[in-house]
Amino acid sequence: MSGFPAPIDVLPHRAPFLFIDSISELSVGMSAVGRWKLKGDEWFFPGHFPGRPTLPGVLMCEAIAQLGAYTLLAAPEHAHKLPLFGGIDTARFRRQVVPGDELELQVQLGRISARAGKGSGKALVNGELACELDLMFVFATQ
Repeated sequence: MSGFPAPIDVLPHRAPFLFIDSISELSVGMSAVGRWKLKGDEWFFPGHFPGRPTLPGVLMCEAIAQLGAYTLLAAPEHAHKLPLFGGIDTARFRRQVVPGDELELQVQLGRISARAGKGSGKALVNGELACELDLMFVFATQ
């Protein structure tokens, strides 16, 4: 037990599109570390790719973005906002991720304004870099 609220209690995402299982570190509004354990029965593996199931890279990017959203939404001033992707820069994929792997997700947020912000993140498997990216987000208007 991490002592942090469960991702489902902070994020608006729901199955099958909630990709964070737990939070192990959190500096509210600044950074976080979380985990996503790939069991092998996820909806995308049968088609990506038959005979060689591989986590789609864009879903690693989404998982990092969800951790960034968790980091923001844990702050009272952002708790009822909806952060959306504004862009992805310099995304790089370094290793294949397969069923049974556990991703350690890391995110660092940078500049945040009332309407948008930036951050960077990584996904690692057993300490080995699988994905890294810079991202931008915007807060949806009500």
